[in-house]
Amino acid sequence: MKRAIPVVVLSIAGLVPIWRYEPSIGGSTSTTEAASTPSASASSSGSGSSSGTVVKGTTVTTEKGPVQVQVTFQGDRITAVKMLQQPNHPQTTAAVPKLIAETLEAQSADIDTVSGATITTEGYKESLQAAIDANAEAAAASPSPSASASTASAAQTVDGSAVNTEKGTVQVQVTFEGEKISAVKMLQQPNHPQTTAAVPKLIAETLEAQSADIDTVSGATITSDGYKESLQAAIDAKG
Repeated sequence: MKRAIPVVVLSIAGLVPIWRYEPSIGGSTSTTEAASTPSASASSSGSGSSSGTVVKGTTVTTEKGPVQVQVTFQGDRITAVKMLQQPNHPQTTAAVPKLIAETLEAQSADIDTVSGATITTEGYKESLQAAIDANAEAAAASPSPSASASTASAAQTVDGSAVNTEKGTVQVQVTFEGEKISAVKMLQQPNHPQTTAAVPKLIAETLEAQSADIDTVSGATITSDGYKESLQAAIDAKG
């Protein structure tokens, strides 16, 4: 049975950031960088070829609370996803990094539902798809030369070195768009629960930092060190 939560508790909870992706906490709170909007197309904005095009998805009302994403595109490629609104719930907090990592790998809203966070996942995918559709419509209406040039230039994929650790071998494959890291894929990793949980966080931090200078994931220090070593090798190999 749902319990009514006093407004004052929601207000306090809304001030406490719970994740490095800067999600908003509480049902109707949004980040200071972007307010809630009724449509994806109305909230899209181009910010130049260097930083990409930022598009806000629709605000999806769910049983747990509103869900809204903000997506950054380079041409038609998704390079970053940020939560503007999300339910204040532990399952949601745990699900968000997995959803973002899957989105960056799939490059679409066709991603798996996170177990234990079905409602949030469905809201996330709906808001994400709205942002993707809005970006596609904007590109079709006024295709820019920079976007065409970006699409024309082939991506470069580089395999990092295979790093042997106490837990097993770690190896990454990095995709570059020019100098930008646009995707990271695990070629080898230890078959361990901590590693499975750590990988999406490591990839998301890499895409944000655009380097191997990222934090070690608590509980997965060995895997994190191996990941960073393999990642740096791929970056160095690209030149």
